[in-house]
Amino acid sequence: MDTPPEKDPILKGKYPAKQHAHRVVDWIAANGGEKKGIIYLEGQKTMMIEDKDQAQQFHQRRYFYYLTGCPIPDSYFTYDIEADKSTLYIPPVDPDEVIWSGLPVTVEEAAELYDVDHVLENTSIKSHISSLSTLIYTMEARISPDLHLTSPNFQLLRHAIDHCRVRKDTYEIALIRHANAVSSRAHEAVLRAARHAPNEQNLYGLFLQKCIAQGCHDQAYHSIVAAGHNCATLHYIYNDRALESKLNLLIDAGAEFQCYAADVTRTFPISGRFTRESREVYGLVLEMQRVTMGMCRPGLRWEEAHERAHEIAIDGLLGLGILKGEKKEIWEKRISTAFFPHGLGHYLGMDTHDVGGNANYADEDPMFRYLRIRGEVPEGAVVTVEPGIYFCRFIIEPFLKDEKTKGYIDETVLEKYWDVGGVRIEDDVLIKKDGFENLTGVGRSIEEVEGLMADG
Repeated sequence: MDTPPEKDPILKGKYPAKQHAHRVVDWIAANGGEKKGIIYLEGQKTMMIEDKDQAQQFHQRRYFYYLTGCPIPDSYFTYDIEADKSTLYIPPVDPDEVIWSGLPVTVEEAAELYDVDHVLENTSIKSHISSLSTLIYTMEARISPDLHLTSPNFQLLRHAIDHCRVRKDTYEIALIRHANAVSSRAHEAVLRAARHAPNEQNLYGLFLQKCIAQGCHDQAYHSIVAAGHNCATLHYIYNDRALESKLNLLIDAGAEFQCYAADVTRTFPISGRFTRESREVYGLVLEMQRVTMGMCRPGLRWEEAHERAHEIAIDGLLGLGILKGEKKEIWEKRISTAFFPHGLGHYLGMDTHDVGGNANYADEDPMFRYLRIRGEVPEGAVVTVEPGIYFCRFIIEPFLKDEKTKGYIDETVLEKYWDVGGVRIEDDVLIKKDGFENLTGVGRSIEEVEGLMADG
């Protein structure tokens, strides 16, 4: 039986929605807005699957959840800034629906569950909001099309919440920590089972089963369970190929707990023992992660950590003989992006790729184009640290054909590494006043990985 990990006692209390509302209002006031009016948000609606009588899987809107902590579909929220009063509007009890689905959360129960001042039924919310002449902070793309607001401000609320979501409070950190505890146990189960699994989908199913059995019924994102050359596909989607004759397996998977995510990646040898080439590449990626994780602290420019990861990658690939030539030229020509094409990490919270990172996907520099965090990382943020080295023909072969870059890659040496596929190691890191804390609990050293596999 899979007993869920113990939760932080803080989670026995309410999600601190009112505190979040105060932070959002303070940001609005500090950035050109007025400290008066109404914040208005709509939760996600129940949506039916096309041509079926069943609803799509429900995911609450994250902006709504941040100010309510409420996962109920078809809900609404207002916050009167000057009165400091928040109101949650939820669907009334539908007797016909009770027959099929049971009793929903009632108004009285919602008042006990959520950190709001009032709870009402949602039957008159639209007419009420449309009748107001006061300033209303809301999101244009997230409100009902039949609403007619007299004095809306569509510019500030999204930016305010994005900014506030970067720094997690102790309650949010406890949620992410729990999602990591569940995910780490599930990853360990996969490591122990891998030597006897015939297919990617067997391990994919095992990860899901372990998460559900521990109380996490949703995943933070679609799991990546990739064997052999599939390890080189960053967001591989199939998860159904045979493991026979493959060297390594990469699993990037994380549970979601009460709307908060874990994001964890491990790469390991399917046989239980790394080959020479796989061990060399794994050791290089582990060093990239060790050094860059050690840099994590408040005020770190994320670009510096990302650059450091590339410096280590270049040194390592030169040491293996895969790269050749002058390090300065390899750096300037961005040769390392052929093997490490993505960013070092991203913010983590309610979304896997959480808001507030200010990515610049139009950056003409390929080293930084996919870097999801730009600028300084603050205390209280949670980031992923996930370097990788990949042997993807689709990415590397253009470098081999280009006269300006092919001389820096030794094709003869490279030939020995194609079957490694790719290695990524990813942990979730809390930025603390005095450094960092790794929230991910599953082992990542070569000895730990092979030891877990030997237990299976």
